[in-house]
Amino acid sequence: MSAEATNPEARPEALPELRRRGRTRLDLRRLGRAALLGPTPRDRLPDAIGHVAEAHRAHHPDADLSILRRAYLLAETSHRGQMRKSGEPYITHPLAVTLILAELGAETTTLTASLLHDTVEDTDVTLDQVRTEFGDEVCFIVDGVTKVEKIDYGAAAEPETFRKMLVATGNDVRVMSIKLADRLHNMRTLGVMRPEKQARIAKVTRDVLIPLAERLGVQALKTELEDLVFAILHPEEYEHTRALIAAHAGERDPLPAIADSVRAVLRDAGIAAEVVVRPRHFVSVHRISLKRGELRGSDFGRLLVLVGENADCYAVLGELHTCFTPVISEFKDFIATPKFNLYQSLHTAFATPEGSVAEVIVRTRQMHRVAEAGVVALGNPYTALPSAEQTAAADCEEERVDPTRPGWLSRLLDWQQSAPDPDTFWDVLRSELAQDREITVFRADGGTLGLPAGASCIDAAYAQYGEAAHGCIGARVNGRLTSLSSRLSDGDTVQLLLAHDASSGPTADWLDHAKTPAARIAVSSWLEAHPDGARPADAAPRPPLSVIGLRSGGGNAVADLPDATVRLAGCCTPVPPDAVEGFVVRGGAVTVHRVHCATVAQMRAVGRTPVAVHWRATADCRVTLLAESFGRPHLLADLTEAIAREGVEVVSATVEPPVEQRVRHSYTLQLPDATGLPALMRAMRDVPGVYDVSRA
Repeated sequence: MSAEATNPEARPEALPELRRRGRTRLDLRRLGRAALLGPTPRDRLPDAIGHVAEAHRAHHPDADLSILRRAYLLAETSHRGQMRKSGEPYITHPLAVTLILAELGAETTTLTASLLHDTVEDTDVTLDQVRTEFGDEVCFIVDGVTKVEKIDYGAAAEPETFRKMLVATGNDVRVMSIKLADRLHNMRTLGVMRPEKQARIAKVTRDVLIPLAERLGVQALKTELEDLVFAILHPEEYEHTRALIAAHAGERDPLPAIADSVRAVLRDAGIAAEVVVRPRHFVSVHRISLKRGELRGSDFGRLLVLVGENADCYAVLGELHTCFTPVISEFKDFIATPKFNLYQSLHTAFATPEGSVAEVIVRTRQMHRVAEAGVVALGNPYTALPSAEQTAAADCEEERVDPTRPGWLSRLLDWQQSAPDPDTFWDVLRSELAQDREITVFRADGGTLGLPAGASCIDAAYAQYGEAAHGCIGARVNGRLTSLSSRLSDGDTVQLLLAHDASSGPTADWLDHAKTPAARIAVSSWLEAHPDGARPADAAPRPPLSVIGLRSGGGNAVADLPDATVRLAGCCTPVPPDAVEGFVVRGGAVTVHRVHCATVAQMRAVGRTPVAVHWRATADCRVTLLAESFGRPHLLADLTEAIAREGVEVVSATVEPPVEQRVRHSYTLQLPDATGLPALMRAMRDVPGVYDVSRA
């Protein structure tokens, strides 16, 4: 691997993204030289932190910089004498990290913690000292950053490090902001390390840090990290892309002229807007080249239109689609439906009379700030809390509630506690981070669930009920009965149906449909704890995924076994006066079967001793009926109504897929009197389209 491939900043011919980084590196070298001079008098900011102060004041004109001066003085003093592998004084690293965050608009508390983020781990500075001099918030963030790097678990070091990072992030997203900036600066200076170590760090950055930056909405960090990783892990593709960009730099770029046309259109429409050309970064150019093959001049950048209000965004869109030829397939409205990482914009594209196609992003200036900096742009997430909540947060630092914490992060924090094995954690973390979209589904009780795109009813069950979802046996989506394997769409309403039977549980095929880590880990754990299968070996088979409800109980059956819990088997649903036998299952319960049930023969064949069972005098019973019918609209509703008119309760129902326009229905029913069974079956046969009803 060449030195240039591992250090893209060394290429002066690289386009704006890398040239911008080159200017930043130049500034950082000046910061390093200033740091060598040591602390300055207390009546002014040290020269080394002047760049940070300038960037901070650009976003926060009224910021009090005195705390930054004190933090720098402590950091410089504590790190004095420490050197980086590059030969620079160590203080250049926290300065560089803080400058990155200041340019993104981070608030003063974050910048203060950033300057101090390595002091507790690498110097004699203590958390108590940080708390005394800078307050609880700064101390909390520094402690969170420190916890991320404290423990080494040998081969499991990376998974455990990021588990710690995840937990710390859940308490305060500013911790992750600092860690992302920390990784960016380390990636910028990675050229001093051995190629194999560069590759290892780049892979971790690709698999975990870049997806985390995406989910926290910090696009400015994400795109630069992508380019740095691209150069290290894919040097040949990087060189090809660099050559494409360099060749384009020598050609006429159509985008500036198109931008002028857009400015004229918006000016004539009376819309105040700023229109700029945004060059694509290296990875973006690479992706476009893979998608489109030969690149056109307009493919190397996009137009960014910034306006004042949300309504102006749609006004701009209307003008663009009126005055140019829109490419409708490229239109996306992320204002009405924001991405899970807070991103909002309108995306569109149009063709010019000259044949160029220009991609356009339209957003307000506030949307632009959030799109670039994500959670960093939101400032201190706790300032908006009522005073009582702030006091509670200060009293219980480990149980903070972050109003900016997205749903995906809450899910990760929930399941990481259930994945003690580092390899499992690592695999599932990367799987979760690979999800590129989140959907919102509505619970039947009025709440909402945030799930990754492609999630099934199984995922919804575990998201809503946790381990209680082991007993889930069906669902209604938008009021319709459906299987647990059904995929959910954004805006669906889901009602999960749970069995009250402890013998119910997931089966291995649930793993084929579970997408979320919470569901997969829970199902896998349950199956490992029940190696004989989803239900006890001597229990009735588990209902299919399409069953829609179940309540267990012994009904009128009584076993000749003192204090034993009795339940009727779902495979044969015995009713009085059926001849029955029972078998003891796990937990001491007795499952009752009809004597001719196939399960009885299996139990006897393996040497299981039957338990005598008799019926009580009461005639209340449960039975399963099969209805054969021709398919037609509203058939299920008509059958259910006929059953209800007979005063019978539907315990569960399944409808098999139609075969040659014939449909098979299965109903488990609770009858108040067994003598009413013949009349019920006649009433079901009278429903138009039904040609047979029989006992299961």
